Amino acid sequence: MATASAAQANMPSVGVDAPSRREFLYYIWGASIALLLGEAAAGLVWFALPRFKEGEFGGVFNIAGDTVPAPNKIPMSVPAGRFWLSNVEDRGLYVLYGVCTHLGCLPKWVETNNRFECPCHGSKFERTGKYIEGPAPRSMDKFEATVTFDDGTVATTGVEGIPDGGPIPLEGRTIASVAINTGSRYKSADRLDE
Repeated sequence: MATASAAQANMPSVGVDAPSRREFLYYIWGASIALLLGEAAAGLVWFALPRFKEGEFGGVFNIAGDTVPAPNKIPMSVPAGRFWLSNVEDRGLYVLYGVCTHLGCLPKWVETNNRFECPCHGSKFERTGKYIEGPAPRSMDKFEATVTFDDGTVATTGVEGIPDGGPIPLEGRTIASVAINTGSRYKSADRLDE
C-alpha cells in the first residue's frame, strides 16, 4: 500500500478547466438544433401516418349480415364509406367504390334501368360495377372486403382464389358480418370494349 501512495504523490495533478464562453455556446447551439430537429421529425411522423377510425372513410366499416341486400335487390349505399354493397345472384357480393372512374362524380342506382348511372356525364355500370357505356375509362373500382359466415368460415377478396375486389361467392351460406376496408381499393382494369 505504501508504494501506491508514493506513486500517487509523484504524479502531477491534472486539472480540468471550465469550458470557455465559446465552447459553452457551441454546446448550447448544438443541443438546441438537435432538439429542434427531433421535434420536427416527431411532428412529421405524427402528421404523415394515417390514423383512420373504424366507421370513417379510409378505415374499416363493419356491416351486420342482416343488413346486406338480398340477391338482385337494390344495392345498399353507405355514404360515410363511399361504397355500395351489391349482392348478385349466382356471382356473390360486390363492394363497389361509389365514385365514377371518369371524373369522380357519384353514380346513383337507377331502379327503373337496373344499373348505376353517373348524373354528370352519363356513364353507366352494371350491378356488378362493370362498365356499360359512357366516357368512363373503366369499370367501377372495388374495396377489399372480408365476409364472415354463420358457419364460421371467412372469405376475403384478393386471397383464397377470390379475384381482387370480388365477387365473394356466397354459395348459399348466411352472412354474419362484412368488414369493408375503405383504405384498400382495387382499381378495375376491365372495360366492355377491350
